[in-house]
Amino acid sequence: MDKMIYSSLKLEKLVFDKILFDRVGFKNDSELELEMEIKIGEDHETYRVSLILRGTKEKEYHLEVGISGFFTLENLDSFINKEELLEKNAVAILMPYLRSQVSLITTQPDTEPVVLPILNINNLMKK
Repeated sequence: MDKMIYSSLKLEKLVFDKILFDRVGFKNDSELELEMEIKIGEDHETYRVSLILRGTKEKEYHLEVGISGFFTLENLDSFINKEELLEKNAVAILMPYLRSQVSLITTQPDTEPVVLPILNINNLMKK
């Protein structure tokens, strides 16, 4: 197959670093407040991209989900921005796993399940 269709970014490993659901009360009408942190680091030609999602639904629960993907870059063309490739594509690869885990841990008795929306990664990275 044509080499032009393959990505230079390769996911080597995927792990959940933290999965926390801490109930502090009962189901209520308060809004779930979410914040996400993105970290990118390099160690011996392997790049670790981590997403950490923290959420609080006042008087009901706190949650935190951390996921890390370990990526390598192969056959990287000189015109490709390595940082941009990691920021946008690696985060986009990890998001469905994070979204799924958040839905799983919030599908509890007397809790409204949370389904994170599909996010525009380009706009997310600008913020």
